[in-house]
Amino acid sequence: MDSLLNPDRPPVFCPGCSHDRSVHTLDRALKEMGLKGSDVVIVSDIGCSGLFDTFFKTHAFHGLHGRALTYAAGIKLAQPHLKVIVTMGDGGLGIGGAHFLAACRRNLDISLLVLNNFNFGMTGGQFSCTTPEHASVASSFLNLLEKPFDVCNVAACAGAPFVARSSVYRKNLPELLAEAISFKGFAVVDLWGGCPARYMKKNPLSPKEIESAIEKLQPYQGVISTNIRREYSSHYREEAAKDTAGVDWQGIEKTFEPTVKERREVVFLGSAGQRVITGGGLLGRAAILAGMNVTQKNDYNITVMRGPSVTEVIVSPQAITYTEVGKPDVIVALSEEGVRKCWGLFQKMEKEGRVILAAGVEIPTTDAEVLEVNFKAGGIKKKERALAALSLLAQTGDPVTLEMLREAISQSFHGKRLEEARLVLEKAATIPV
Repeated sequence: MDSLLNPDRPPVFCPGCSHDRSVHTLDRALKEMGLKGSDVVIVSDIGCSGLFDTFFKTHAFHGLHGRALTYAAGIKLAQPHLKVIVTMGDGGLGIGGAHFLAACRRNLDISLLVLNNFNFGMTGGQFSCTTPEHASVASSFLNLLEKPFDVCNVAACAGAPFVARSSVYRKNLPELLAEAISFKGFAVVDLWGGCPARYMKKNPLSPKEIESAIEKLQPYQGVISTNIRREYSSHYREEAAKDTAGVDWQGIEKTFEPTVKERREVVFLGSAGQRVITGGGLLGRAAILAGMNVTQKNDYNITVMRGPSVTEVIVSPQAITYTEVGKPDVIVALSEEGVRKCWGLFQKMEKEGRVILAAGVEIPTTDAEVLEVNFKAGGIKKKERALAALSLLAQTGDPVTLEMLREAISQSFHGKRLEEARLVLEKAATIPV
């Protein structure tokens, strides 16, 4: 097989950097395995190790620091035929420690190469989770205060079924990497090497010294027999196939024609308990009944029962490629808490826009048309206001009609809740505005 290195982006590291050796060693392993670029995805994050995905002619994903294993998990579950290889430095491993533990426990068929050079090399040589206690690093004495992380011990204790530790200078390293990549489960290879630009300036390390240090530690050479078990993705699919009690999702059948030809942005601004998010969901379902595309984004306090509640709904006959609300077409202002949360949205509205405003709620100046509604006079309780306002909006037919809303309610509620919702629609029709 040909090399999988990218000729348009040759590896560029500091002179003497062990990462350069790791790149070429990984390439040799992939060649020996007979893998093509289309068979492999390399997932990386931030740091010098984060350059790996650009050096190979494979699928690639580059993400946030410490999060590479989470992206790799999604890729493996979605594309189980791919060989998923994660390259991560000791810095990223420390930052994403919880993700590392989860990956060990989960046992997805992913190979993690920890490019361990004992410091945050790219950001200035600060101490990392693997920096020896008595090393001299840019972060002064801080590494003296913390016990370094033994990658292999933690991986084995957390359940990883394949764990190996090696110097990057090991002659048969390509064979070890090939064994890890071929292993059907989560494989961790802790690769020790030198960082000449940062760490090794104050802590000289020769290849022999690195290999000698490894020999003094508990040996990890591959399979951990006590951790052998089913690979997660195949096991998941098997169990999911048995799950007959799951959600029987039938979809939403189109029964109406769209009432708008362009994108509409509707924002509900209320408080906890006003069923703002429910109202947004009903608007979305009503639009889907007309074959339109919908997104909904919710925002509320973690206290749940108090504080502002906001939902943004985008309705469009075309595909929605950008889900941020820019200039709302409609704002339903039900409480001052919600209004204060999104005060600036009112200034973004144009004169064609509409505001459905609960009487007594103060809003900023806006060019949009304002319809003030006395919900209290209409016998509408606070928890009913979002639905009542949605009913008023539907009376205009933009972006949904009352018929569409009634059908959405019928599909969403049952029994007493359905009767209550229908009564709100009746009361909304008599609200003085």
